[in-house]
Amino acid sequence: MARRKEAAQEGSLFTVHGSAGQPLADRMRPRSLAEFVGQQHLLAPGKLLSQMVAARTLHSMILWGPPGVGKTTLAMLLAGQSGAVFRSLAAVSSGVADLREIASLAAREAAAGRRTVLFIDEIHRWNRAQQDACLPHVENGLLTLIGATTENPSFEVIAPLLSRMQVLVLKPLSPEDLATLIERALTDRERGLGAHELSLDESATAELMSVADGDARRALNMLEIAAELARQQRRGRIDAEDVREASQQKMLLYDRGGEEHYNVISAFIKSMRGSDPDAALYWMMRMVEAGEEPLFIARRMVIFAAEDIGNADPRALQIALAVKDAIDFVGMPEGVIPLAQGVTYLAGAPKSNAAYRAMLKAGEDARKLGALPVPLHIRNAPTRLMRGLGYGEGYAYPHDFEGAIAGQDYLPERLREKTYYEPSDRGYEARIRDYLIRVREMRARSKRSEKEQP
Repeated sequence: MARRKEAAQEGSLFTVHGSAGQPLADRMRPRSLAEFVGQQHLLAPGKLLSQMVAARTLHSMILWGPPGVGKTTLAMLLAGQSGAVFRSLAAVSSGVADLREIASLAAREAAAGRRTVLFIDEIHRWNRAQQDACLPHVENGLLTLIGATTENPSFEVIAPLLSRMQVLVLKPLSPEDLATLIERALTDRERGLGAHELSLDESATAELMSVADGDARRALNMLEIAAELARQQRRGRIDAEDVREASQQKMLLYDRGGEEHYNVISAFIKSMRGSDPDAALYWMMRMVEAGEEPLFIARRMVIFAAEDIGNADPRALQIALAVKDAIDFVGMPEGVIPLAQGVTYLAGAPKSNAAYRAMLKAGEDARKLGALPVPLHIRNAPTRLMRGLGYGEGYAYPHDFEGAIAGQDYLPERLREKTYYEPSDRGYEARIRDYLIRVREMRARSKRSEKEQP
């Protein structure tokens, strides 16, 4: 605990730059807000955090953003600017006992007139009970809590705690921001790579930007490895091949259990619904390249085929099921080929959600009206007693009538005039619509004919 106390003091994490083996990304961590790069929507003059800094005040907050955008650094710098004592916990390796000890230390600091900022990294990893334990300390002002998370706080932070904190969204760093950090790391002789007098060609810069994907930590880590590769070959210039070798394979941002999972699958579905096969293929490959289970993608396609294409192209459901079977039979990586065929077919098919909407309307009536009695004429009548009670009496066998249409009602009495399914005029469903119009006309004529009979 002594080590944690020392590390948690405001500013102490900035005092070890240049130690042997320390990663470049850590050595280059900004020591002041003036050095901080990015997040100008929060830090530019007149913006929320700049106003807090100017007033030397700090409120409890959640810093929500992807990895490598400066959440931890920003928390430490804000605490330093406000004059507060900074202490930190890593949610993955700490618990309520650690929180209690920090609260005890904070009480001593408060008695001496000093405020305490507690930073909890990856706060989403704390369970409800652990998050509940923070509430009294935040509520009474003993601790100013700053939580960092890559996950959507709406899902991962308990509502009582969330209501007492501001949620600030941090964005991936722009190419210009990354260029600034890379140039700074290359030229800084104290903390960076300046002593090696290396340069970076344009293709290497572009490759590094692509690999980094808005993540400063990743950019600097890859730069450090690429620089070492260039130095081993006694070259003073880092090229694109050095960066590719350093990165090996870019890991796409895609957390199968987190928000980005739902963002990407949502984009995939909406692209197919919008009849854009190019976008649908891109989002499909984003999932495949990130290691998503291909059968999960196929299951979403089966649902989509029924919900969003429906009877506008009845083959769509057959094809989606065939894709599922093909992936199961062939396996990966070749299974991605039928997956791509299925995605392009579904995206290019005519769309109708008429069957889906009809299902929702019928379901609403079923829930709202309860178990309405089945009309007697369409009840099953396997026994003499049932036949004696009128079960099946008056049932008109459709095949005995012209066009196989009898002038008979099949809905409960209370719903007799209801129409749930209203086919669209797209694809095959247009033929279904025309047929059902004829059916309704024939049924109406048959009913009139029955009424006119003596």
